[in-house]
Formats: sequence, C-alpha cells, structure tokens
Amino acid sequence: MTKRGEGIVRDSTSRHGGGERQRGEAVADRPSTGRAGRRRQHTAAASPAAKTGSRVRMSAAQRREQLIAIGRQAFAERGFDATSIEEVAARAKVSKPVVYEHFGGKEGLYAVVVDREVRALLDRIAAALTAGHPRELLEQAALALLDYIEEETDGFRVLVRESPVLSSSGSFSSVMNDVAHQVEHILAAEFKARGYDPKLAELYSQSLVGMVALSGRWWLEVRKPRKETVAAHLVNLAWNGLSHLEPKPTLLTRRTPR
Repeated sequence: MTKRGEGIVRDSTSRHGGGERQRGEAVADRPSTGRAGRRRQHTAAASPAAKTGSRVRMSAAQRREQLIAIGRQAFAERGFDATSIEEVAARAKVSKPVVYEHFGGKEGLYAVVVDREVRALLDRIAAALTAGHPRELLEQAALALLDYIEEETDGFRVLVRESPVLSSSGSFSSVMNDVAHQVEHILAAEFKARGYDPKLAELYSQSLVGMVALSGRWWLEVRKPRKETVAAHLVNLAWNGLSHLEPKPTLLTRRTPR
C-alpha cells in the first residue's frame, strides 16, 4: 500500500472515466451509443484530468538524490543549525521517516552534502592546474575557485558555513588545506631554485591560498568586479610579492636586539 507523501509523481496514462461528461452536458448529435461512447473515451484520454489520474513512485536512488539536492539548498540558505528534518521533508513532500531511512538524520544528510562539495571543488582545482609556469598555475587556481563560487554558489555557501557536527576533514578549511599542500610542492621547488629555504614553502602556500579563499568569500557577496579582474589582481599581489622576496625578512617595528 502506497504511503501518502513518499515521492509520488503523476503519470501520463489515463484512468477509466477520468474525462466523463457531467450530467446535462451536450453530447454528439448522432444517437449512436457506440460512436458516442467511443467519442467520450477519446475525450477522457485526452483530458488533463485523465492524464494525471495514475501515479508512480520515485526509485530509492531518485529519492536519495532529490533529498541531497534539497538538503544542499536548505543548508546553503539557512545553515546547519537552522535547518530541520521537518523542513527537508516538507520541501521533498515526503514524511520525516523517509529522510531518516536514507541518511539516519540531519547530520548524515549534511555529511553527504559536504563530502560531495569537497570532492567537487578539489577535482575542479586539480583539473585546472595544467600549466607549467608557477604564475600560470596561480592564475588557474584562483580562477578555478572563483568559477566554483559563481557556478556552484549553494555548494560554496555550504562549505564556508562551519558546522560543529563535522570533523576538520569535512570543512572549507580542510579543502583549502588540501589545495595549500598542492601549492606547497610548487613553491618548494621554486624556493630551492632561487636559494630560499624550502621549509618555508608551507607557510607561504597557506598564506597564498588563504588570501584567495578569503577574497572568494568576499566576492561571493559583492560579485564585482568581474571574476577575471579579481583573479588578475590576486595574482598581481601574490606573484609580484613572491618575485621580490627577501631571503631573510625582518620586522621594521620590532627588531630583535643583537
């Protein structure tokens, strides 16, 4: 027996009698019962009411994907704490037990959404890093992040909303750490070739990626200037700064006594 609310969508097949004429409505002029009956059956099959008469259910896989998409949107709009299972179920037009059956609860749904976004962003950045020159790699990484923000805004909002239910492996900061590790390998080789300490590559990679990430969060809200301009200025600041590094920088305001 089909439960009410569990992913029912209407089929295009007709039901018998769905388009029956009401009493008093005009009928065909010819008195032939057979022809009139056939004409009424044809009218019933073509009517919208008949087409929406029978219903089919979503498969389990389709229902799961629907709930993930709805959860992604809800978490992006309201955050983890303000989103409830009741809201997700209402948007999907299902009962709460259906959501629990697929994910075990709100935490399970949120974890699936975040995991998908983490993988999507990392895959996008990894695929973008195709150039050989460090400056071009920096440009590609900055544009990859801005492309993601522009095209997957809900996903980015989910990632930047830190949640207490996730470990450090499932957050925006963890994604940026993974990206920083990729940048670190590039910088280490450049530092070694230029006579700088390769051990400092981790510090510089975290600084560069953090600058791009925070600028991306800012651009998410203002959306101007255009993303290519934002990327160009980020690269300008980062690259020209790297091009004039001091081997052993010191602070002007706090000098160490000799």
